[in-house]
Amino acid sequence: MRPPTPRTILKATLTHRVYVPYVRIPEGRMVELPGRGSTYVTDTPGPSPDSPTVVLLHAVGCTGLLTWFPAIGPLSRRFRVVTLDQRWHGRGIQSDDFSLADCADDVAALVDVLGLEEVIVAGYSMGSIIAQRVWRQHPERVAGLVLCATTDRFRASVPERAFHAGMEVAMFGTRGLSRSRIAVRAARTTARALDLQPDDVHDWAFAEFRSTSPWAVGQAVAALGRHHSRPWLSRIDVPTAVVVTTQDHVLPPRHQLALARRIPGATIHDIVAGHAACVLQSERFVPAFLEAVTTVNARRRDFSRRKPPSSSVPA
Repeated sequence: MRPPTPRTILKATLTHRVYVPYVRIPEGRMVELPGRGSTYVTDTPGPSPDSPTVVLLHAVGCTGLLTWFPAIGPLSRRFRVVTLDQRWHGRGIQSDDFSLADCADDVAALVDVLGLEEVIVAGYSMGSIIAQRVWRQHPERVAGLVLCATTDRFRASVPERAFHAGMEVAMFGTRGLSRSRIAVRAARTTARALDLQPDDVHDWAFAEFRSTSPWAVGQAVAALGRHHSRPWLSRIDVPTAVVVTTQDHVLPPRHQLALARRIPGATIHDIVAGHAACVLQSERFVPAFLEAVTTVNARRRDFSRRKPPSSSVPA
């Protein structure tokens, strides 16, 4: 039996009304990325105009806010914090195809639109995969990486290879469904409802969760199955921290640790928590994540001294 995804975990817990942290939800806006499309962005200022910026990338089947809402407030006491909905998720770009490479290019485009320079890119689960690709494709825009509940590949075992191969075949035949009138209408109807700020955070979280269609989740999972960053992890030349979820049944902790050890100088910040720790065990995740981001930011100056004047990354 295949392991549960973050989406199925969140659906089960939200519908059963388990504890979800009650925090202020930042307001956002639609931002046009020239030549790419529009996506929903939140931009929370830090304590000063020159605060370093952290761009947060969300898990599969979620949105920027749904993955990160418990962490935004604490993080904004030290950093400017930006979230976005990745394409096909929430109010993200509705393109004809989904690819991790396009998602990484979207992040770089948003950095340009917001007038940012080097940023710390942090990702959770799928977001950590996209964060890896942001460095791979746009190293000049990345000052540091924080990778949470991550891996360098998804086909490391026979069951995983069988699952992802089957998912890829199945999703190839249903790509057109993601653009169907019914699916798009349902996603937009739910997205409009998200403009309200309900008193019950469970209602808000469940509505946010429902804003991504099942078709989009399937296509994203199929794309994740093709990810393989092991050959180039050792070339990462920015300070990196890896937050390891040691009770993770979706991405095994040994894979998370193996990735961390392949990145030069990466620090490891482990927590006793499962794959949905970003929300459901936020009391453990947020302090470790804040420590990881702070560590990466503190090491930026040291890494800039060590890097050669010009850095090129082979394609």
